[in-house]
Amino acid sequence: MYVHLFYRDLHVNGNEISPGKITAYREAFSFKRLQREETPMGDERSLADLIEIAINREEAAYNFYMDIHGKVNDKGVRDTLEWIANEEKKHKEFLVNFRNENYDTDSFRKREARYYKIAEHQKEPELQKGEMANEEVFLIAAHRELRSYEFYSELTDLQPDGQIKEILQKMAQEELKHKEKMEYLYTNTAYPQTSGG
Repeated sequence: MYVHLFYRDLHVNGNEISPGKITAYREAFSFKRLQREETPMGDERSLADLIEIAINREEAAYNFYMDIHGKVNDKGVRDTLEWIANEEKKHKEFLVNFRNENYDTDSFRKREARYYKIAEHQKEPELQKGEMANEEVFLIAAHRELRSYEFYSELTDLQPDGQIKEILQKMAQEELKHKEKMEYLYTNTAYPQTSGG
């Protein structure tokens, strides 16, 4: 069985799965299980296979954000979506270089992210075909970044101590920083400060 996970989208053997079944599939095919799942040759999935999944996820994230970018009229939100899409593009480039053993371990900012857990307590809005409210855009983005953080955290947990684990931890922290930014923008858009304080 071929399982393909892209954030909220899930495909099994090339067929899109309905949103109601996604949670069950996520539990059944967690990345820890995917790592242990045997390939047709009988070998366990290699780190290279998992890095390919990560590269595809970063590319899908870029496309997702640019798709939403085209559905938003607010210039500030459009600029933010373009920024985060370009961050995902940088992640893909880093992973491609990592796969090709040509990477700079100091390419990420050192700042630790704050883990506010706002997305964990707010229901993810459905992606709309037409114009979306700014706060919905930021909350959707926060949820997507949360899933990316969880993805890299699970990959990190699978690795023994060493350089690969450190790089995956940095990737997880980068996604958490993006989540932090999206949550900040969400709270300031959904619950703006009044003149009374």
